[in-house]
Amino acid sequence: MLRQDINRIDPKRRNVVDYRKKQFAEPTYKETEYPHRLNFYETPPTADITLEQFEQWAIDRLRVLAELEACSFRNKSSAETAAHMKPLLEKYLPLDSNSSSSTKLSAERQKDHYSHFILRLAFASTEDLRRRFSRVETTLFRLRLAEDTARERNAFIQSLNLDWEPVAEDERNKYFAELSATSGSRKGEEETAWYKVDWERVPDLVEARRVFLRAGKAYVPSKELPSMVTAEFTKRLDRALELTARALPRLDEDDRLTPILDHLSKNFVTPDAGYISSAVAGAEITARNIDNLSSHFPLCMQHLHRSLRRDAHLKHYGRLQYSLFLKGIGLNLEESLIFWRTSFHKITDDTFNKEYRYNVRYAYGDVGGDSNRRGGGSSPFSCQKILMEHPPGPGEAHGCPYRHFNLENLTSLLQQVGVSDRSVLQGVKEDKENQKFHMACNRVFEYVHKNELKKAKDEGIMTAAQLETIVHPNKYFERSYLLKNLGKSNNGDDVKMEGF
Repeated sequence: MLRQDINRIDPKRRNVVDYRKKQFAEPTYKETEYPHRLNFYETPPTADITLEQFEQWAIDRLRVLAELEACSFRNKSSAETAAHMKPLLEKYLPLDSNSSSSTKLSAERQKDHYSHFILRLAFASTEDLRRRFSRVETTLFRLRLAEDTARERNAFIQSLNLDWEPVAEDERNKYFAELSATSGSRKGEEETAWYKVDWERVPDLVEARRVFLRAGKAYVPSKELPSMVTAEFTKRLDRALELTARALPRLDEDDRLTPILDHLSKNFVTPDAGYISSAVAGAEITARNIDNLSSHFPLCMQHLHRSLRRDAHLKHYGRLQYSLFLKGIGLNLEESLIFWRTSFHKITDDTFNKEYRYNVRYAYGDVGGDSNRRGGGSSPFSCQKILMEHPPGPGEAHGCPYRHFNLENLTSLLQQVGVSDRSVLQGVKEDKENQKFHMACNRVFEYVHKNELKKAKDEGIMTAAQLETIVHPNKYFERSYLLKNLGKSNNGDDVKMEGF
């Protein structure tokens, strides 16, 4: 027989730790403290949140990042971007300073912390997503850093313990002329401090010629600290994203999270947007008036309408996409049935009732299961859904022309609807090549409504929040109709830019 070691724990026995020792153990999962408004996101969150919070926080942050990316594509200046993003940040991702009297500081910073790491998981899978995520997160960090008070900014920077080498007094005197020329200080003025770092860490300052370079080192004045901090943020985030990408295959993820993360990564093509069906104030939404209203439709719906009028027929996904869009702009079920019946004028009433009537009623929730009727039928398709699901095949007219058309057919369609400006067509071409399909659509919208947009901005009718990038066909129609009818409506009252 084998001699048993009396100190060895029997594998069949539970290895229970003495409760008297366990009570003093350091907890593995604990709440994170947020002493500063800004965050380098180096420590992953460990506290519990609900699945609803997981999804909603990520979606809110995604809206902010998508709009920041849109500002970049539109070549907005830093000041214009800050002004445009302020109401959106307050709505989706508020982050108050320590000096504020807000009682929600911890909750706001927790949401900011968690939402960053959720999106980091979602966007670490491919190099393109990592690059885009890093770029917009850096833009958001730079925006927040600029808004911080000097006191809180300095406290945050000091907490980072960055390995920046202060320039000694004798070295500063040695290069006094060069440093003065770099900082642009006048005679008698002197920078309070200079720091010496590897020039690769401050590429934006090197590009702008705001530092003195010598022997591979960049001499950075203290006033440029925000740029150095931003560069350090980008460097650490890029490294963290690469580590996350390597760890993704080995992560033991909850099956409930995988579809959410997959959905979020797809939404980075264009942010998803819900839409509540409602009629636009002053608009006559009837079957006989759809032809007149079609001038306010986005290109995808204009193409469906043109195809329907030309062929007196649309295939299944085309009917579904267009029917839900018309439902979203306020066309009721009765008028919708009239519209589709008169549009399908090459078939008999009996054929229409047997093959098409039920589908229209189902879309409105008039028939079908209990869940369909209670939910009021299907919701209008967002741009993200149109882009990502059911690509059109031969003879089908649904989908997004900016994605599913070749350049020649897209240009021809744009010219047919009145877009012939060369610069706009060139911009659409570049957006299509860069797979920024929603930006191409917004570019066309701004061209078609340039006079109305100028008037609305000059007269203060539209706020920055009402100028969010359009990511839903029904939002396109709503904004187009209101802009084209500024100052007039059926009853003589001014049309108000509300409901965005």
